[in-house]
Amino acid sequence: SEEGSMRLSMDRSYGNSAAGVESRMGMFVHILVLIMALMTTQTAFAQSPAASPAKPIKMVVLGDSLSAGLGLSASAAFPARLQKALEAKGIKVDMVNAGVSGDTASGGRDRLDWSVPDGTDAVIVELGANDALRGTDPVVTRAALSDIITKLQARKIAVLLCGMVAPPNYGADYAAKFNAIYPDLAKSFGVPLYPFFLDGVAAEAKLNQADGMHPTAEGVDIVVKNILPTVEAFLGALSGQRS
Repeated sequence: SEEGSMRLSMDRSYGNSAAGVESRMGMFVHILVLIMALMTTQTAFAQSPAASPAKPIKMVVLGDSLSAGLGLSASAAFPARLQKALEAKGIKVDMVNAGVSGDTASGGRDRLDWSVPDGTDAVIVELGANDALRGTDPVVTRAALSDIITKLQARKIAVLLCGMVAPPNYGADYAAKFNAIYPDLAKSFGVPLYPFFLDGVAAEAKLNQADGMHPTAEGVDIVVKNILPTVEAFLGALSGQRS
């Protein structure tokens, strides 16, 4: 009959329409799943430590004229040259030159709080040369350096200690007592030691300024080259603790 034909036609129409909707819905759900999977992957990648650039290490060089760069431009001073050498190795550092010419170990201790700002990750301590030149009692120098390391460790700041060697004019007994300060403190506090900051430069006339004590720009570059492996190991251990 005509009514039956219309019903059959409608059934077929609805049937065809329903199948189409179902097909399109299936495709939509499939696309939605793919989009969600892609977004999840991108989120995971963005949160991955390997995907995000490492934050620069905030470092301070706490020292005297040897790190302040007496007689040199700021860009030729030890902290700036060390930062450049580290960056060439792919190690990003925010560097602060906290060298003050004429400072003793006690002077460094007295200004420690404002010389090393909050958020500092690592400090290279280069102090004691002026103590040795002035013949300061090694007990005083040892106590000041000990206080510096104690305070920095209490602030969870990593320390690299640079050693100094006493000049011979105060005698062998003084030199023995003074020179022993650095390895003793490094051992007792468990901090890395670079035995002699001016290694390879001290007493080399062509690598020092006219006063015979402060490195030229070339001398600073040699100091940096020699200390670089120690600083790399120091920062490598620090990065391991931060991750």
